Amino acid sequence: MGQVTCQISISLDGYAAGPNQSVEDPIGEGGMRLHDWAVATEGWRREHGLEGGERNVDSEVASRLMARNGAYIMGRRMFGGGDGEWDLGWTGWWGDDPPFHAPVFVLTHHPREPLQMQGGTTFTFVTDGIESALEQARAAAGEGDVAIAGGASAVQQYLAAGLLDEMHLHVVPVVLGAGERLLENVGHPTLEQVEVVASPVVTHLRYRVVR
Repeated sequence: MGQVTCQISISLDGYAAGPNQSVEDPIGEGGMRLHDWAVATEGWRREHGLEGGERNVDSEVASRLMARNGAYIMGRRMFGGGDGEWDLGWTGWWGDDPPFHAPVFVLTHHPREPLQMQGGTTFTFVTDGIESALEQARAAAGEGDVAIAGGASAVQQYLAAGLLDEMHLHVVPVVLGAGERLLENVGHPTLEQVEVVASPVVTHLRYRVVR
């Protein structure tokens, strides 16, 4: 059985998304700046079916982001939903061929039939809680890891419940000043730092959650 991990970029002042998130601006004002480091890399672009990009230490990190993942869990907003009922014609932010290429379990209060996409991604909508989503994701992942893909609320729930094994934080030297903080309402977990990789544009931190 693999681990339960998360990979998420945050600002220097601890935000995983900027203020005023909306369907039109899901990462909030200024939030895309948190991901510029990844989008610029050859490793990230290759995983998303794109050419070009820089080959550097950040690219090596980006190449590892999805390598061991056998399944994913994400919140409704990260899939592409607002706070109301589903628009059943809407297939999320990720296009016809999402980059996951694996089962993705979406935490929601609004039932919906599974959504099969190109490239091996299937979105399954889970309405009975984080433990149920994790049980289904573990079964789907086999020996692979289960990645809590985000957003911040999903990561918070799994960390607070003691269900997360590792956190991979990509700290970007950006100050957002407001938005959605990552490490709120998570209790007092004990984290052991196991890796630091730094570049001029981002610092990659890996922590083991001690139980």
